[in-house]
Amino acid sequence: MNDFFTLQRDGHVAHLQLSRPERMNTMSPAFFPALRDAVRGLQDDAGTRVLVVSSTGKHFSAGRALDVSAGPPAQAGGGAHDRRDPNGEAQRQAVGALMQMLDTSNARARLSFQESLRRLIDCFSALDEARFPVICAVQGGCIGGALDLATACDIRLCSADAFFTVQEIHIGMMADLGVLQRLAKIVPQGVARQMAYTGERIEAKRALEVGLVNAVLPDAGALLDHAMALAKQVAAKSPLAVAGSKLALNQARDHGTAAALNQMTLLQSAIFDTAEMAEAIAAWKDKRDGEFAPLTPIARF
Repeated sequence: MNDFFTLQRDGHVAHLQLSRPERMNTMSPAFFPALRDAVRGLQDDAGTRVLVVSSTGKHFSAGRALDVSAGPPAQAGGGAHDRRDPNGEAQRQAVGALMQMLDTSNARARLSFQESLRRLIDCFSALDEARFPVICAVQGGCIGGALDLATACDIRLCSADAFFTVQEIHIGMMADLGVLQRLAKIVPQGVARQMAYTGERIEAKRALEVGLVNAVLPDAGALLDHAMALAKQVAAKSPLAVAGSKLALNQARDHGTAAALNQMTLLQSAIFDTAEMAEAIAAWKDKRDGEFAPLTPIARF
């Protein structure tokens, strides 16, 4: 349990829903490892075939919490945290940890900064590396770090009121949690660069035109219904074939054609399963969901 999101599973479909609408679902430092651990926990137990990430309230997420990024403890939050934490101790500790991470005053501090940032990036990479597809359902604003999260997912859907922005450029920094590396492999280079350099908003219609999202739905309710229907459609397929397809697609995205094709020969030989194929073919002919064994759980060390 945590204060940032709820996590439920219905059959083979897991649903992670951001749950701090009163704070525009902003991401405090503790959010990142909580997300990473939740996603990797789903991967390890092998029961999940698709994950849907959605949100609550008017906006999907306003990104990283500015109240823990704006300055030292005396400045951060403007006292807004006092209603929840009279002593402000939890907030001060969070800010202190962040300011320590952001210290680049000397060579040793910069080396530590690099490792801290790698670990932060890894929290969203857990979505990209999961052996099940991840569908992101965005309503309202998908701002800053939230776009880093969304681009780490396999498929993005949005409501008609959604918009997407690389917010970091407005506060004098480059986005650093993966959006600059992933966005240009989703939308045309020129679109990605304009978003990164200007921080302009991409509205839902334009997001669909450039391929940032697969579909635009009228409202948040229709969006979640569509996301769940798509998730169930994917979950009905062979989990072995779906996991293999994600591995192959990620390899092709990140490597040249020759290297990706070489990986395909190894991957296909590793997961080719005639019994799985026979059940898939039978289910397809009978117009029913296939009955497939789950993937083997991953040992934890």
